[in-house]
Amino acid sequence: MFHLKKFVKSISFAGRGLRSVFREQNFRIQILFSIIVIFFIIIFQLKLWETIVLLMMIVLVLVLEIINSIFERIVDILEPRVHPYAKNIKDMMAAAVLVASLGALIVGCLIFWPYFRGLV
Repeated sequence: MFHLKKFVKSISFAGRGLRSVFREQNFRIQILFSIIVIFFIIIFQLKLWETIVLLMMIVLVLVLEIINSIFERIVDILEPRVHPYAKNIKDMMAAAVLVASLGALIVGCLIFWPYFRGLV
């Protein structure tokens, strides 16, 4: 059964989580780049499939950054006194975000290149 109160409460918790992750500098930078990409999607009137791919890349990078922040906080609680791999875990999560970001950059360049080339 659908309970509106529970749903609104869960949305409130998610909003609180977003506010928390928005304090992270990298997340704000990724939001800025996302807004720029969306601006170009609108300006160049991209094809539907191009828009879908770019939006999926944006979501992938932002979700990975949120997961990275979660892992960092968990590892900060446990840190070196628990296991020497704590720093490794944080570095690997940062690497996952970096790989996704570089992949998104490459996809964005491949999609936008013909549109920018047409301007010159």
